[in-house]
Amino acid sequence: MALIKINHVSIRSISATVPQQIHYTKDYEYISEQERNLFIKNTGIEQRRVAPSHITAADLCYHSALQTIDILQWDKNSIDALIFVTQSPDYFIPASSIILQHKLELSKDTIAFDINLGCSGYVYGLYVVGSLLQSGQIKRAILLAGDKSTLSTCYKDKSTYPLFGDAGSATALEYVAKAPPIFFHLQSDSSGEDAIKIPHGGSRYHIQPDTFDEVEIEPGIIRSKRHLQLLGADIFNFTLREVAPNANKLFHFSDIEKEKIDYFVFHQANHFMNESVRKKMKLPPEKVPYSIHKFGNTSSASIPLTIVTELKNQLNAPHTLMLSGFGVGFSWASCVFHVNNMLVNHLIEIH
Repeated sequence: MALIKINHVSIRSISATVPQQIHYTKDYEYISEQERNLFIKNTGIEQRRVAPSHITAADLCYHSALQTIDILQWDKNSIDALIFVTQSPDYFIPASSIILQHKLELSKDTIAFDINLGCSGYVYGLYVVGSLLQSGQIKRAILLAGDKSTLSTCYKDKSTYPLFGDAGSATALEYVAKAPPIFFHLQSDSSGEDAIKIPHGGSRYHIQPDTFDEVEIEPGIIRSKRHLQLLGADIFNFTLREVAPNANKLFHFSDIEKEKIDYFVFHQANHFMNESVRKKMKLPPEKVPYSIHKFGNTSSASIPLTIVTELKNQLNAPHTLMLSGFGVGFSWASCVFHVNNMLVNHLIEIH
């Protein structure tokens, strides 16, 4: 069971970047006005940020990284690792993290690699970076988490197109001998691999004659095999089955009572689904912030984006946070930690 404690690691700063371009759900003309209103009611998504063709997830994370390095006044040569969690890299090869290492003018001694994870990726990324830091052999690291999910959706697929937005983030972590521990519970189950999937484009099924043929799956859902597919009922059932038990085991392992948590920041998947989890866990609504109404589902960036936009003014004093990411894979993870003097920076918008 992947219940893990990370020692000697402090989360110093969080930044997030979104495109300026806003797409409003009310303007999605592929479905009727009644369907649009029902979609907003169920998902909570009123608008999303959509990156133009020349902006990638790496670009969004680049601006976040610049901001957090500047705010902390870190010497770039002191940054020992740059880890990028994304499912929309610039290229198959090379890794986007290595491109960003050079673009950010970091030292050639910087460890840089990508992690292919989506909805749970931010929490997994914190664990990976924390593991690198806790021995004290490296002192500073930046975790990037971001996706350009809109690139993979079809306008004629009402199950995916109005759900996703684009965003990137940067989180600075540092070795601090007396930092309080960070507790993690990490899980996965590939029996759910088809629930959130792009069937073609990888090495299993590369580009084929029918890859880009758009097929009607059911009324209102038309897509190609290069587009993202979602099996909504499977995702909902998985989320209700797994997220609360994962968190409850973490409370027990960490010896931190649920009532002592100041904020629970969930992956922004779907308002109705997240509310179902909140009620199952018996959490007060004022402790569960939402950003999905403004940004949609932003995959790996959704947790840091929610912290930046919804909790910036609330984290000036010491707090205890629980983060929970869940989705594609299936993969899900939660972590609990104390913050003190963590810098939450203003949201960056680029065009």
